[in-house]
Amino acid sequence: GLSYHSGGDKPYWCEDFCYAFNAGQINRLENATNTLHELCMRAAERLIAGGDLDRLLIPRDFQPLIERSWRRSDPCLYGRFDLAFDGENPPKMLEYNADTPTALLEAAVAQWWWLEETRPAADQFNSLHERLIAGWKTLAADGPADGGVHFAGVLDAEEDRVTIEYLQDVCQQAGVPTCALDVADIGWNGGAFTDLDERPIRRLFKLYPWEWLLQESFAQHLQKSDVRFIEPPWKMVLSTKAILPILWEMFPDHPNLLPAAFERSSLVGACV
Repeated sequence: GLSYHSGGDKPYWCEDFCYAFNAGQINRLENATNTLHELCMRAAERLIAGGDLDRLLIPRDFQPLIERSWRRSDPCLYGRFDLAFDGENPPKMLEYNADTPTALLEAAVAQWWWLEETRPAADQFNSLHERLIAGWKTLAADGPADGGVHFAGVLDAEEDRVTIEYLQDVCQQAGVPTCALDVADIGWNGGAFTDLDERPIRRLFKLYPWEWLLQESFAQHLQKSDVRFIEPPWKMVLSTKAILPILWEMFPDHPNLLPAAFERSSLVGACV
């Protein structure tokens, strides 16, 4: 199913080498990921409860949408931490792709079959596929009575389309009915967002960043809609690079964080 493995100057999916980890390293990565997510949630609580979303440059018109989503504890499905790790020192957070992470098919399926064919005695430490199925079951139990999920993205973009197809597949394996459409085909009937069959969209998985959605002409209707989004509006707080200096302010010198600031003059030495 990984149809976008080649192209350009070099293949996207390269099988010339692989990374092998021992159990201790895997535990350190997993513990760091859980710790970082907890730090991010504490930062989100502080920013939302304190009315400090201006620091993230989130438009004020949409800040109430985030606040309501946070108060409701709208559930989320996934997120991807990008970490720097040399195998010895504590893993360092580079960013948290909390809204529209990809590489799911690669990590959950293609990597697994490659491992089975080339390293049958080894194991894969992630259980991404199984956890996605379990996650959809939890989301379905929390969702509207009809239980279905619409999936939207830019279907002309192959990686996005294939990622959506994979997420639809694990959602269906969880027993949840699905329907896919291009994000440009979502309509508004004056009271609800609708699909091409004029059915109201109650729960929407969107492989489309919140910062893009807020710039669309139909964004004005988000405040009036009762759609439950995956990922939810409160994820906007964590999917911006502006969360990095805020985390460093709240948890200075934390072993899993890198120094970060809004002003270059606040950092000593080389930086990105």
